[in-house]
Amino acid sequence: MSESRTWPALLTASALTLLCAIAAGLAGGVAGAELTRGPSATEIRQAAAEETARRWSAWPAGRIFPARLPYAAEQGGQEYAHRVGISSRTDCAAAVDARLRGAMKAAGCRAVLRATYLDALQGVVVTIGVAAFPDQASALAARAAFPPGAAPAPGLRALAFPHTVSDRFTAVARQSASLVQAGPYLVLATAGQVDGRPARSVGRQRTTIFAFVADLQQRILTTLVTPARPDCARAEWEC
Repeated sequence: MSESRTWPALLTASALTLLCAIAAGLAGGVAGAELTRGPSATEIRQAAAEETARRWSAWPAGRIFPARLPYAAEQGGQEYAHRVGISSRTDCAAAVDARLRGAMKAAGCRAVLRATYLDALQGVVVTIGVAAFPDQASALAARAAFPPGAAPAPGLRALAFPHTVSDRFTAVARQSASLVQAGPYLVLATAGQVDGRPARSVGRQRTTIFAFVADLQQRILTTLVTPARPDCARAEWEC
């Protein structure tokens, strides 16, 4: 009797052992496949979005703000705006007028990078600011706080460099402003004339004098948000 009861128990134990081995083998196979498979399409898209959102801090400043930026000339053809300088400060509050600081902070502004350019005829000075946010929704929330149209204030603060042609570009000399947005970035701009004349002293302004600024903004924004081909082997990618 004792022996007859032992065999079923042994058979049951053996079956359980076999099942556990099979389960362990399957789990190991799944884990191995997970470790060796390539990234999925969703993971690649996510990695690309995260790499784009880090460009403001990962890229050299000169890559975001090239020494020369081409634009369509008013009389036709192509001309170049030349960079005067790049600000060493990136804090959001310092880059915009006081009335916008609360909205920028609420939207999660990470940084505002600024550079100043001079047009080919050396008559117009432009400060361009790249405002970085965690995602597109945050950038759109910040965009809504800026005044519509070309009103320069409240807006991006002018960035002047002493002992250069931009040294007269102050807050009161701002005559025009604009912004464009894509992904987690706002590209802001404010422009004036190199002689520093206050905006209030200017009579009826030719609307085309600052038209080239849109070209500069769009080129910078396009560079920032154009997707790159993910390379999961490189440190800047998280696949």
